[in-house]
Amino acid sequence: EDPDRDGLRETPARVARAFQEYFCGYGQDPEQILQKTFEETDGYDEMVVLRGIPFQSHCEHHVAPIIGRAWVAYVPNARVVGISKLARVVEAYAKRLQIQERLTAQIANTIEHVLKPKGIGVAIKATHHCMTTRGINKQGTDLVTSRMLGCFRENPMTRQEFLSMVHSNHDQ
Repeated sequence: EDPDRDGLRETPARVARAFQEYFCGYGQDPEQILQKTFEETDGYDEMVVLRGIPFQSHCEHHVAPIIGRAWVAYVPNARVVGISKLARVVEAYAKRLQIQERLTAQIANTIEHVLKPKGIGVAIKATHHCMTTRGINKQGTDLVTSRMLGCFRENPMTRQEFLSMVHSNHDQ
């Protein structure tokens, strides 16, 4: 290849900028994102669910794309957080080298640690390009992971209510 041809001349700089964007989550503090909360809930104590949050990540084994959606739910304990903050927490952890299991746990653990809700549920469905475009080449597969804490772990009905939202047609 001729590195001086028009199409390649600026490629190293473009790749460097792309990697800064892919991995900008290392420069973000997910706990700080959740610091601003609101008490004005008029006693609201039911499940809050943000469904189908799209994200892009990269696997730590092959630096191949992971493309997916996250469902984040919590039952407030007197305070709520702006819903965009939940999506920002997903983004902050997704924009790092990842495995899906750790991504799922990090999102749930951080929300649980900062908000101290009655419960938290996180589910992720994602396609891993390290498996769909190389290696075993199995297109059409996705990985589903979840982490349940508090009332989502202890109460089967709360867990089922959340999982029914995850498995609805919203993500199709």
